[in-house]
Amino acid sequence: MIDTHSHIYLPEFDNDLDTVINNARSVGVEKILLPNVDGETIERMLKVEQQYPDLCHAMMGLHPTSVKADYQEQMSRIKNQLGEKKYIGIGEVGIDLYWDKTFRTQQMDVFSKHLQWAKEMNLPVVIHCRDAFPEVFEVVEAQLDENLRGVFHSFTGSVNEVETIMGYGSFLLGINGVVTFKNTTLREVLTHTTLDDVVLETDAPYLAPVPYRGKRNEPAYLAGIAAQLAEVYKVSEEEVRHRTSANAKKMFDL
Repeated sequence: MIDTHSHIYLPEFDNDLDTVINNARSVGVEKILLPNVDGETIERMLKVEQQYPDLCHAMMGLHPTSVKADYQEQMSRIKNQLGEKKYIGIGEVGIDLYWDKTFRTQQMDVFSKHLQWAKEMNLPVVIHCRDAFPEVFEVVEAQLDENLRGVFHSFTGSVNEVETIMGYGSFLLGINGVVTFKNTTLREVLTHTTLDDVVLETDAPYLAPVPYRGKRNEPAYLAGIAAQLAEVYKVSEEEVRHRTSANAKKMFDL
């Protein structure tokens, strides 16, 4: 399995990262992709990538909730980082209007810039979208061409939103622990997709799947997400693991 979205470089893992890594390997996790948050997380993320070079691969981007008054300075740092080493993607980027709409326009501008960089560098983009599908779609559609590809991370949208994303022709849906929650509509929505449309992710330390909901998430819990998707798509867990990994390898050129 490949965990396409995990923040195991955050302080929540400072005391037991080796154990978390060993747990992941023991259930068959072969890659863990690390999306950046902002300037404060770069050093931590790169350190984890250096510690586990066979397993962990970093992305670079500015998370939408980190788009504040100093966003131009933050973006300059992100751009410099992209010139310093090879990253596997542009992320985690997008638009988040759940907590605060103050910087809506700036978030859209920053997201658009990231998409331009992704195309210029031939990298996939990992999109965070919360309470912002109209805005995200507006920006994506303005940039959409044969060079734009990526993942809608932590997808929890509607059937209509699935149809819009699938219509773009070059995006996958990142499915995490939400698919195991009792009160989600995601399982039904996913019946309008195929296994070729999805990749696995944890978003650790957030969104732990049932039966760990409310606790710290970790990449080893990907196994429970794969098991739930096996039920959704009516295939074996082995097929879920194999096909979602193939999707991730192709998207991120692993």
